[in-house]
Amino acid sequence: MAITLNVNGRDYLVDVDPDSPLLWAIRDTIGLTGTKFGCGIAECGACTVLVDGRAVRSCMFPVGSAESTAITTIEGLAKDGTLHRIQQAWIDHQVPQCGYCQSGMIMAVCGLLTEHPHPTDDEIDAELTNICRCGTFARVRRAIRAMAHGERSHHG
Repeated sequence: MAITLNVNGRDYLVDVDPDSPLLWAIRDTIGLTGTKFGCGIAECGACTVLVDGRAVRSCMFPVGSAESTAITTIEGLAKDGTLHRIQQAWIDHQVPQCGYCQSGMIMAVCGLLTEHPHPTDDEIDAELTNICRCGTFARVRRAIRAMAHGERSHHG
C-alpha cells in the first residue's frame, strides 16, 4: 500500500504495509540510516524520531500512523549547515562515547525540551528513558542543563 511520509520536510511515497514499523520505512525504504535499530521493543530509544514534534520510538510506531504527520530524524536537525543547539551541546560537553544511541538520545532530548524548556534533573530522569550502554548519562544531563541555562562548554 502506498503511503506518503513527510520526513525532514520532504515527501516520500513508500510502498509498505501500514502496520510495519516506521523505523524500517525510514532506514530501508527512504535510506536515512541515522535512526538506529536497538532493541525492537521500544525500550532502548535508539530509534527515536519526532512525529509532529513528539519523541516516539519508531521501531514500534506503525507507518500508517505517521501518514499526514511531520517526521523529523537526526538528519533533519541541522539547518543550512548549522548544527541544532542540541547537537552543538553534545559536542561542547563531549557526550558520546561509541555514539550508537546518540541520534535517538538527541531526538528524545528535542522532545523533552519541547515539553520542558528548563527541565529539572528529576524531569530529565523521568522523561529521558533512552539507554546508553557507555553510561554517558551524566554528560547528557550536563549538556541539557547547560542548554537550559544558555551556557557553552570550555571543552573546545
